[in-house]
Amino acid sequence: MNAEFDISQRSFDFAVRIVKLCQFLEKQSGVPRTLANQLLRSGTSIGANIEEAQAGQSKADFIAKMSISRKEARETLYWIKLLEATELVTSDKIEGLKTEADEVVRILTSIVKTAQQRK
Repeated sequence: MNAEFDISQRSFDFAVRIVKLCQFLEKQSGVPRTLANQLLRSGTSIGANIEEAQAGQSKADFIAKMSISRKEARETLYWIKLLEATELVTSDKIEGLKTEADEVVRILTSIVKTAQQRK
């Protein structure tokens, strides 16, 4: 299985987990709902941009879309850390998502760097 397919599936599976977390946060009022909206946007955008990158019109377009995906992954990691630090979600419930977000950032960084070197 190549890395691009793997990151596509991983980002989709990750988005499913993000949606479920946001559904939990939406049941609360105030700040958790606001953060859920931010997290939902960034967490689902990762995979959407990866899909767009794979249909890119050029190598530059591929790199640009993958770079956006990486930025969205970093933002998602930020929201996850914020949820944990503010104790809106317990560490034991969010640790797996935090680890996966970090790994997705690393994979996307590697894909972008490799694509830039091959350009």
